[in-house]
Amino acid sequence: MPRRQIRVTGAAEAPLRAALRALRTQLGVPEDFPPNVLAEAERAAREPALPEYDATDIPLFTIDPPTSTDLDQAMHLSRRPGGYRVRYAIADVAAYVAPGGPLDAEAHRRVTTLYFPDGRIPLHPAAVSEGAASLLPLQTCPAVLWTIDLDADGSPTATDVRRALVRSRAKLDYASVQQRIDAGTAEEPLALLKDIGLLREQREVARGGISLSVPEQEIVERDGTYELAYRAPLSAEGWNAQISLLTGLAAAELMLTHGTGILRTLPAAPDGAVGRLRRTATALRIDWPHHVSYAQLVRSLDPRSPHHAAFLQECTTLLRGAGYTVFRDGVVPDLTTHAAVAAPYAHCTAPLRRLVDRYASELSLAAVAGEEPPEWVLAALDDLPKRMAEGTRRAGAVERGCVDLVEAALLKDRVGELFDGTVVDVREGEPSVGTVQLADPAIVARVEGGSGPLPLGERLRVRLTQADPGSAKVLFAPA
Repeated sequence: MPRRQIRVTGAAEAPLRAALRALRTQLGVPEDFPPNVLAEAERAAREPALPEYDATDIPLFTIDPPTSTDLDQAMHLSRRPGGYRVRYAIADVAAYVAPGGPLDAEAHRRVTTLYFPDGRIPLHPAAVSEGAASLLPLQTCPAVLWTIDLDADGSPTATDVRRALVRSRAKLDYASVQQRIDAGTAEEPLALLKDIGLLREQREVARGGISLSVPEQEIVERDGTYELAYRAPLSAEGWNAQISLLTGLAAAELMLTHGTGILRTLPAAPDGAVGRLRRTATALRIDWPHHVSYAQLVRSLDPRSPHHAAFLQECTTLLRGAGYTVFRDGVVPDLTTHAAVAAPYAHCTAPLRRLVDRYASELSLAAVAGEEPPEWVLAALDDLPKRMAEGTRRAGAVERGCVDLVEAALLKDRVGELFDGTVVDVREGEPSVGTVQLADPAIVARVEGGSGPLPLGERLRVRLTQADPGSAKVLFAPA
């Protein structure tokens, strides 16, 4: 899946680096790996558990940001009579991590890889995550290989998953993939990413799934320094995400059929939240007929329009509250679906960066083989939702904290200046408090004050009243 690569370099960033160190301490972020964990990782990298099935003849390729070295997924796409075949290799972390060992215990402590502007805090030591287990080009390594057959409409007709030796042929990046597909120069296995991606997007629409196209705020390195920018995802990123989503849907179906698993779930938004969104749509002069579903409306919006962008920002509130749901022994839980996906779904395609995915792979393998999952999987299952919730909260706090720090550092010498922005949120019950999004620099921050309510969805001239890197606080007021 696409993920941000954020870095800061140069001596000029020393104050920011100090603030980032303080943020790590405040959030209890783990730093260096203990010596026994590093030693086990080095041993495992030299002597992984290798599968018997050899699939190194499949010319797989990866698509990731250019600087990525922890490559979880590699794919090969092809046509077949009446449809398509998706082969998706996922790094087999269990081939390197012994259950109950130091490496396993450390992964349970860390839960996810954390991304900071000046580096990342990985889930596993580099010997595993960036070396032996990573699906790097021309490296033979163990993987969990999914084979999913689709019909001409992009609907699955058959699913298989097994352990296999694989060998990726090429490491591609999103920009070059987009360019090659747009130019018509991509060979068929890559060109099919668009065909299959579009078909899967149509299937998402049909089942009522939701994809929000909200411009992301991103920390970028430029000319030896750092700044914030808004980033619009490429179409190729969406197509690539559909392959990962397809696999997560297949994993959930296998687990539910087999009777034991762990799902990524999100309850439907309460009526009150949807009602609030309808009031916001009215305030933003967005036509939302009662016969049009929320998913249909979202897909009709243009994020380049200030009114639509403000509404899309508000829509993200309906996606909060996702969690993990465990079930076993054939007892299906009350909630099995993810409301935004509009189907049962499981996280299984990023085991180098997310703890739960290693377990989802094992549960899927057991389901296809018609066997009981390994005992170490069953023993850890009930504790996973709590661990993943803690890790996900920490990852979110890291991302928000990093952006807040960079915002404050960029603006600390500009207190009192005027900026043009758009009001993208107004606090319910306090109409003079809200959120303003600036176009340049790419800042999203709190705005408060003034004699009347903030004009939701409208442009607003604002004055910077506070920018404190120490507290990571930025505050604007209507000018």
